[in-house]
Amino acid sequence: MRLNIPFNHPRRESLLIREKLVDGFRKGIVAPEGLIAHGRGECFDYILGEKTQEFALRAIEAAAAAILLANHPVISVNGNVAALVPEYIVKLAEESGALIEVNLFYRTREREEAIKQHLLSHGAREVLGVGEDASATIPELFSERRRVSPRGILIADVVLVPLEDGDRTEALKRLGKFVVTIDLNPLSRTARTADVTIIDNVVRAMPLLVEKVRELKGRDREVLKEIISRYNNNEILQEALRFISHRLVELASRELRIRV
Repeated sequence: MRLNIPFNHPRRESLLIREKLVDGFRKGIVAPEGLIAHGRGECFDYILGEKTQEFALRAIEAAAAAILLANHPVISVNGNVAALVPEYIVKLAEESGALIEVNLFYRTREREEAIKQHLLSHGAREVLGVGEDASATIPELFSERRRVSPRGILIADVVLVPLEDGDRTEALKRLGKFVVTIDLNPLSRTARTADVTIIDNVVRAMPLLVEKVRELKGRDREVLKEIISRYNNNEILQEALRFISHRLVELASRELRIRV
C-alpha cells in the first residue's frame, strides 16, 4: 500500500524518496542492503541542510565538462540510482551520448533484468551489463561488480558511478579511467578516490548535472578543458568537511540556546 503523505508534512520530500526505494525493492530493483545504504546517506544529507551546496555545484560543472569531453562516457547504474532517478539517467545519456550500464554488488539475473526493464520503460534506448553482455571483467576486483560490458565500462574513458563502493572506484582508477561520483559522504573511499566527487543527494545532483551538460554542450573543447584544469577534488572534499563541521557546531549551539 502506498503511503499517503500530507503536502504540509515537514519530512515530505524525504519520505517520498524512501517510498521510491521501497517501491523499487518490491519490484526487485533495490536490494535490501540498498535501503540501509540510503539511511546512512540520509544522515549526511540532514547535516548538509538537504540543499545543494556551492562546492557541489562546482563539482557538477567539472563532471559535466568531463562527460562532454569523453570519447566513451558510461553511466553506471545500481538499484538505488535506478529507483530514484531513472528519468535523469536517460536524459543524461541522451544529452551527452553516454551509454547506460547496469553494475551491481548484489547481482542476480532477475535483478539485472528488472533494472534494465525499468530504465527502458523510462525511455532508455539500450542498457548494457545485463546477462551475457557482462562478459568482461575488471582486474583485481573480486565482487560481482567486476563483471562489465566489453562495449561499456571496460572501454570507457569516463565513468559516472553514483552511489558506488570504494573497491570498484579504486579498480577503475587503476585502469586509467576518469571517475565521477555522487556521494553524500566526503570521507568514503569512493569520494576520496574519484576524480570528481559531487557531495550531494543524487535526487538533486542528477537533474542539475543534466542541466549543466545542456548548458555546456556545444562549448569549445578548450573551455571544457579549462574547467577541468582548474578543478581540484581535494579542495572540494575539504570544503565539504569544513561545511559539515561548521554546521554541526551551529546546530549544537542552536539546540543549547533552545534548551536554555
